[in-house]
Amino acid sequence: MASAYELTRDELTGLLAGEPKYRVDQIWQGIWEQDRFPEEITTISKALREKLTAELPLALAVANDVSTDEGTTRKWVYRLHDGYTIETVLMNYEDRVTVCISTQAGCAMGCTFCATGQAGFSRQLTLGEVVEQVVRAGRAAAPRRISNIVFMGMGEPLANYDVTVGTIRALHHERGLSARNLTVSTVGIAPAIERLALEGLPLTLAISLHVANDAERDELIPINKRYNLERLYQACEVWRAETGRRISFEWALISGVNDTDQALYELAEYARPLGAHVNLIPLNPTPGFLVIGSPAARVRYFRDELEELGVNATVRRTRGRTIDAACGQLANVTNGKRRSIPVR
Repeated sequence: MASAYELTRDELTGLLAGEPKYRVDQIWQGIWEQDRFPEEITTISKALREKLTAELPLALAVANDVSTDEGTTRKWVYRLHDGYTIETVLMNYEDRVTVCISTQAGCAMGCTFCATGQAGFSRQLTLGEVVEQVVRAGRAAAPRRISNIVFMGMGEPLANYDVTVGTIRALHHERGLSARNLTVSTVGIAPAIERLALEGLPLTLAISLHVANDAERDELIPINKRYNLERLYQACEVWRAETGRRISFEWALISGVNDTDQALYELAEYARPLGAHVNLIPLNPTPGFLVIGSPAARVRYFRDELEELGVNATVRRTRGRTIDAACGQLANVTNGKRRSIPVR
């Protein structure tokens, strides 16, 4: 099905054949600048609104809407037209408003500590389905404006490459969001990182590293068997050379697994030559992965030791854990039930 968020101006002009030319501007501004759905654009006739609503239906239907952190974190479960569900998270901070969006229904990467990976892959999202997540979050955030977008929801963004890049360009050109405020996360699909480096987009690249030796990373992040740490390192060098942008390494601290001194030194040796920044994230609980996150004291020690070893590191503040909205917890949960199959 077509989506208003997938149309070019020329395609919209074709759809409006026979209408005055200024209608294109009215509708384009309503959709992209005012976050209005076609049925809400009151500067056009009721008949035209009904036509647009029928021919450009919305892609997402709210299946669940929950909040936590005193209302500052909000998660939506959206049902797609074929019954699959995805999740979007809105986070309000004092200085910014961030939305975490999904690019796939499920995920094929199979990372053992991630709820989405455990649920399996259903399908790729369309451009309209991804962009509409941002539009709906923007409506919910009003009167504040979305300032940051992170491609860290369900799915591997670089496995849905064209839609991810198309979304970035649409948000940049049509909504005026700076690419510098957009972060794309990846488990390390090396060729796609190198391709992204040539797109001319000054976005932030966040690599879910989590382990810095191949034997253990093969177990936690299966894609490492295809693109090992050496190959990933080469892609990181291409990224730095082509973009001049710093890389972030994400490191979910798992007690007794990757919070040891050995793991710390391996990470430092890998990150320091790249000038990478490390984001430390105490592991969030996920069903089926029977380990726990590192205690706070160990997290602080890990950060401090990395700094001593010449690696910039910060501890990411966890948001949304109580509603399964935190890092690694998104897994199609509606009414307390995890789903990996279509919801009819």
